[in-house]
Parts: sequence; structure tokens; C-alpha cells
Amino acid sequence: MRRTTVAPPAKRSAPATGARRAPATTPSRRRGPRPRGGWTPWLYLAPALAVLGALLVYPVYQLGLISFLEYTQAQVSGGEPTRFRGLANYTDLFADDQFGQVLLATVGFAAACVLGTLAVGCALAVLLTRVRALPRLALLLAALGAWATPTITGSTVWLFLFDPDFGPVNRLLGLGDFSWTYGRYSAFLLVLLEVVWCSFPFVMITVYAGIRAVPGEVLEAAALDGASQWRIWRSVLAPMLRPILGIVTVQSVIWDFKVFTQIYVMTGGGGIAGQNLVLNVYAYQKAFASSQYSLGSAIGVVMLLLLLAVTLGYLRLLRRQGEEL
Repeated sequence: MRRTTVAPPAKRSAPATGARRAPATTPSRRRGPRPRGGWTPWLYLAPALAVLGALLVYPVYQLGLISFLEYTQAQVSGGEPTRFRGLANYTDLFADDQFGQVLLATVGFAAACVLGTLAVGCALAVLLTRVRALPRLALLLAALGAWATPTITGSTVWLFLFDPDFGPVNRLLGLGDFSWTYGRYSAFLLVLLEVVWCSFPFVMITVYAGIRAVPGEVLEAAALDGASQWRIWRSVLAPMLRPILGIVTVQSVIWDFKVFTQIYVMTGGGGIAGQNLVLNVYAYQKAFASSQYSLGSAIGVVMLLLLLAVTLGYLRLLRRQGEEL
């Protein structure tokens, strides 16, 4: 009998180096219809954008236009033709020494108001997480009452509280007939207290909502590690609440930089000899008291540019810090 030998299977030769491999075949996927979401959000935003355009864009355009013209009471009444002055109004404005003093006072006053509002609002937001339900409800109602009070009403009430003759504050502090609105710094301090009082509820409620969203395990772990309440806020809560703190800071900067009613009511239009003027009140005096509408508009444009620069710079700083984290 013959023996049949079975040949072993041939070994596959290794592919030469540099040879291209055949691309693996993958089952083709069906491409579904493209989602129609490109213009849909803009269609929903169109009514709001139209309202904002009517309420903001056109007034800002008119404000900038008047700042380049010679526009006084003579032009308003039609007695003299309107002339284009270019940057002459801005040149006159920056050459005025009083404008520089008012600008510095406005920046310092707004910075103090923002810091005070953030400090009081954040401290009370942390306090809301530590107290029981009934005190928490009482504090929230009191804060909402301060927030809902009209500005002119709150300013009048604070003037009565600190009145040198009938106010209870001087009696409790034993200050006699001390007038808070007579001195420059005491008047600014009085207005600052009123601004913080009517502004901290927004910060408190916003930050409190952010704290409630933080997982409790994170705070418990920090407490078990021996961290104090200040250290927990600085190292745990503040970094996690950075977007919320950015929003309330920008809002506070915008509100406090353009304070008008509190200064005008509580200091009688800017204080003695204009010692408590801020940019908004200064623009009002130039435009309506002196009928120099062009200078008043130029002050408004300068305020707008300053607020845009501060807001964009702060948002850019927050974005850079977020990327580093």
C-alpha cells in the first residue's frame, strides 16, 4: 500500500516592510437627513433681538451721533443749525479737570460698592446653608423686600434713618447732630450702604442656588480633612462657583458704575460744590442743567466704552482661568 503524505499548510509570508495594507472594508452607513438646526435658534431669538435692537441699538446710535455734533439748546429750539464737530467734544471733555476727578471718584465708588455687595451677598448665601428652615425663610423674605423696594423710596428711607435731627441712627450711635451728607466721604459711605443694601439680594440668592448645586460629598470630604469654613469657601466653593461669581460680578460692575438715583437723591444732586458727583450725575448736569447735550452724550459714550472694556476683560480672564484648570 502506498503511503499518502499530507503536505503541511504553507506558511504565510510576512508582508514586506513598506508595503501598503489593503484598507479594511467597513459596512457603509446610511447618511440620514441633516438636522435642520442651523437657523432654528436664530428664528426663536428673532423677536427678542428685534426688541433689543429697537430699545438699545438705535438709542446708542443717537447717543454717539449727538456726541459728534454741536447740540445745545439753540440747536434743539431750531435757532441755529447743527454743526459737525468731530472729536472736539471729547477733546473739551478730557481737557476738563473736573471730568478727571469725577471719573476717579466713580471708579473708586463703584469698586467699593461691588466689593461690599459681593462680600455681604456671599456671606449671607453661606449663612443660608447653615441655618434652619424658619430663619432661612425670614432672611429670604427680608432680602426680597430690599430687592423689591424702589430705588427712590429706599434712598428716602435711608436719608430719614441717618437724619441728624430725627433719624434713629445718630441717637443709637451717640453722634448728636452729625450730618452724614455734609462731608464728602461720609456722604459716599451713606450712599454705599444703601447701594449694598438694595443690591446684595441678587448676589445672595444666585450664589445660594450655586452652593445648593454643589455635591454634599465634596463639602463633607473637605470638612473631614480639617478644613475651616473659610478654607472650604476659598479652596472648594469659590473655584466651583467661578462662572456664577463671574456673572454676579459683571452685573454688579454695570449697576454700580452707573448709579444715579441714590447719589442724586441722597446728596441733593451731587453734594456740596459737586463733591459727590459720579459720571451719571455729571452727564445729567451737563446735558440738562447746562443744556450741553453734546458733552452729556460724550460722557455717556465714554461710560459705555469703559463698561464694555471692563466686562470683556473680566470675561476673558475667567475664560483663561477656566482653561488653566
